[in-house]
Amino acid sequence: MFRQNPPRVTLFRKQPDFMEAAHDPSTWKNWFEAHGPRLLLCARQWTRSLADAEDVVQEAFVRYWRHQRTLPGDHQALLVTSIRRAAIDLARRESRRAAREEKSGMGIDDGTTLFEPTPGDDAGRRHEIEAALSRLPAEQREVLVLKIWNELTFEQIAETLGIPLNTAASRYRYALAALRKELKPVCHE
Repeated sequence: MFRQNPPRVTLFRKQPDFMEAAHDPSTWKNWFEAHGPRLLLCARQWTRSLADAEDVVQEAFVRYWRHQRTLPGDHQALLVTSIRRAAIDLARRESRRAAREEKSGMGIDDGTTLFEPTPGDDAGRRHEIEAALSRLPAEQREVLVLKIWNELTFEQIAETLGIPLNTAASRYRYALAALRKELKPVCHE
């Protein structure tokens, strides 16, 4: 008698053949509607603006859906890796563009923020958190974003970034420790 493995639980809570339903256009639309906002949060941490994050998610999702979804492995990790790579590609393009503009004397400071403001948001606190996040080493910030905003496991983070599982966990721990040192607790009355 064969023992069946229990169904694997993932962040996307997909049904077993959901990602593989390739020929039904409503399938990818439904999947993207359900998970797009979470992917956008992930991309937002690697980009300078919401518009850039939207472009990155679109580019990465199309690339993933056309070429990578049939690959073996964790679909979520593949998609987050695709988003990360698209964000890195965009940053490189922007860096080259900024260097060209600076060289020609046309540098632009757009004053973008890391998080989009929400109603009732404490702007001062948001800026304090953004500043603290920006001072983290890139490796720690990346793991923190994947863990908190994208709710990946350390195993998925390790697979996405191509690092050992314990390295992912320690970078997360160091990032939290640095943020605790820098940020004062907020008391809600």
